[in-house]
Amino acid sequence: MKKLLLIVSIFILFGCGPAPDVSEKVVWYPKPKAVKTFELKDQYGEVVTNQDFTDKWNLLFLGYTSCPDVCPMTLLKLTHVYQSVENKDSLQVWFISVDPERDTEEKRLAYIRHFDPDFKAVSAEHSVLFPFVRDLGLIYAINQEQTKEYYVDHSASVALINPKGQLEAIFKPTHAAGAVPTIDDKLLLADLEKIIN
Repeated sequence: MKKLLLIVSIFILFGCGPAPDVSEKVVWYPKPKAVKTFELKDQYGEVVTNQDFTDKWNLLFLGYTSCPDVCPMTLLKLTHVYQSVENKDSLQVWFISVDPERDTEEKRLAYIRHFDPDFKAVSAEHSVLFPFVRDLGLIYAINQEQTKEYYVDHSASVALINPKGQLEAIFKPTHAAGAVPTIDDKLLLADLEKIIN
């Protein structure tokens, strides 16, 4: 009995608990990580901050409007996830453009409307954007020597921020030989529901 109480006390002390029964495609944090203070701008030129995470579950995906494959495919899948949740008011999807040079507010607005006008399409200068992305456990890189038609390398994972504004989980993409790495929307939806509930 004393041994059981000691184990329970350790779990409580370190903020640990039983992980939800999620798939191997999820990195779930038993003690969610605080997201550092940030200021980005959405597709309407409005400033968005940590406060915009509050009271909703948030799915964040990195990309850019000139992306030929991963971004449109992932956003289509996130649109399916968003349309499939029981209460859309409890979920928010963020498209984070990691190509601020080309992705103006107007371009982000036109782009995100192809998927769902309720989604946020945010960006900022690299000096603000890179630390924010790194804080989420994601990454991107631009080759400065490329032409105007350059590609941006970026994570294909999706970050989950909880209603307290903390990093709760990362949904990893599926990698298959000869295929573009993208999330499995049905699996993400099932895992999301387990974590939320």
